[in-house]
Amino acid sequence: MDNQIKELFGSWVQAIGTFIAAVGATPSSILTAQQLNNLSLIGNGLQGIGNALIADTIEQFNLEKIGNELQAIGNSAVVSGMVLPVDDSTSQELVIKGNWLQALGGCAAIGDGFAHLDEPGEAINVISNLLQGIGNSLQAIGGIEQLRSGNEEDGEVEQVLGSWIQTVGSVLGALEVTKETYSPDTDESS
Repeated sequence: MDNQIKELFGSWVQAIGTFIAAVGATPSSILTAQQLNNLSLIGNGLQGIGNALIADTIEQFNLEKIGNELQAIGNSAVVSGMVLPVDDSTSQELVIKGNWLQALGGCAAIGDGFAHLDEPGEAINVISNLLQGIGNSLQAIGGIEQLRSGNEEDGEVEQVLGSWIQTVGSVLGALEVTKETYSPDTDESS
């Protein structure tokens, strides 16, 4: 698969995953707790796949590649926390650490973006990664509040808000990759 198409596909898999996970993080009177949990699980799995695909397209070892790899590892930690047969405290800690790893990955990718701000679309990529980093940080903070209090409703606002901020960042990034892929200015789009 061509790297540009793989990056495009990975970006949209990640964006769709963040959207599905955000729906799963949002309280609902229509969906059951199990259905919301399943959406969070599926969404985080898709995010991890998308991040891994994006990282695989970056040939040079740089902060953007490291950032996407960290995000994929973070998603794997979140999924592990949701599916492994461990006590609730350990499960929550895995999810929190996974969200911190994703935030760290987004921030690492920002560093690479700042180094290339003169390139078209790079400012959008910086904003995209910043939003994802903020969103993941809020999710981790909300998880810490829940873990400390033992009450599922504590930290819920931070987790929901963080999920949707991450989604906005991810979709913004996917739109920029789409624009770059199909721009008439790039030779690779033909």
